[in-house]
Amino acid sequence: MPETPPPALPAPLPERCDVLVVGAGPAGSACAQWLARAGWQVLLVDQHGFPRDKVCGDGLIPDSHHALQRLGVHAEVMAAAQAATHVGCIGPRGGRIDVPGRLAVLPRRQLDDILKRAAERAGAVFHAPWRFEAPLFDGDGSDRGDAATVVGARLRHTASGTEARVQARWVVLATGAVPRALLAAGVCERHTPSGIALRGYVQNDAMAGRLTALEVVWHKRLRQGYGWIFPCGDGVFNIGVGLAHSHAKDADGKGSMRDVNLRALFATFTEVYAPAAALMQGGTLLGDGIGELKGAPLRCSLEGARYGRPGLLVTGEAAGSTYAFSGEGIGKAMETGILAAEALLAGAAAGETEAATRARYDGALAVLKPRFALYERANRVNDHPWLADLLIWRARRSPRILRRMAGVLEETGNPGNLVSLRGIARLFLPIR
Repeated sequence: MPETPPPALPAPLPERCDVLVVGAGPAGSACAQWLARAGWQVLLVDQHGFPRDKVCGDGLIPDSHHALQRLGVHAEVMAAAQAATHVGCIGPRGGRIDVPGRLAVLPRRQLDDILKRAAERAGAVFHAPWRFEAPLFDGDGSDRGDAATVVGARLRHTASGTEARVQARWVVLATGAVPRALLAAGVCERHTPSGIALRGYVQNDAMAGRLTALEVVWHKRLRQGYGWIFPCGDGVFNIGVGLAHSHAKDADGKGSMRDVNLRALFATFTEVYAPAAALMQGGTLLGDGIGELKGAPLRCSLEGARYGRPGLLVTGEAAGSTYAFSGEGIGKAMETGILAAEALLAGAAAGETEAATRARYDGALAVLKPRFALYERANRVNDHPWLADLLIWRARRSPRILRRMAGVLEETGNPGNLVSLRGIARLFLPIR
């Protein structure tokens, strides 16, 4: 038999750049584009070739639309996406309220490729598949704790095993929820994820006219979690389940997963929500190869990692940019990526020290932190699904409550207040 030829050697990487961005998801591509626009030399790498799949709900809520507009790709995304006008909130007793908003669904395979190509058009240089192995340090090259400055990274080509060293003024980690790169860079504070999710794509043309909103379902049998069905267009639906607070955190940042089987949780979703059952029974599960459900971790609430160390910033889901209550993270990933780029640009323009630039970025994330804390409070709905019944019952009778729910979607309202003791008491005030 003929021998299998060895993998082709990768194209050489630049030896130096202004900024090395690791991870070409929404955060990394947004950061790379923003910096490249300003004329910086940006090397963007990812451990996977593009386009590539990414486990996600694929929902684009208003903060995503705002970020896409800032990045100049909103029209391109919407030309490929399935637009929607409402989030359908369904409670344990079957009650439903449709909350209006600017919404869309686009699989991450397409969305991330659009964002990556936009970064390239702005001047960023993209190479894949390269994986972050370890930071490079100044001086004698050793990691002397927080005092050591990162001056680049050692990367490994995942197909050929080739290693490369890239020198950079700054390294930005946008490596998502898997903590491997965070651990290698010495910035990981929580090894385990905040939550987990499982999703699949189902083709079911008969359901195309029945399911047109982004549907989110709470039920007592899905306690501490939720199910969703999001229409992708052309009779394809993203269906999945999410579980908040899936892992207990130990003092050393490690922890164990709760005794929950996500596939069993998904099966339960199809039992308690008739449209989910109809979608699966009459549809075909899509995918490469065996076409099965895929799971992924979530890092939420701007927790679990330090936002940087000398010469390095952490952004996107690696920094915990996903909302705990809803599992939505695309918009905030892009937003934090832009914030990282803005901090670097402003710091350079002001002639700041490296430490001052990191403090600038920390401050920008600190402004966002209270909103993430409010979404943590809103997790009461996942812990106590009867609250969803109460909110839905009241919102169907009160334009005021519906407006408040729409405000949460648009980020002009406080999700935690809706389920606080005072907020619950206000639900019983006269209808208006």
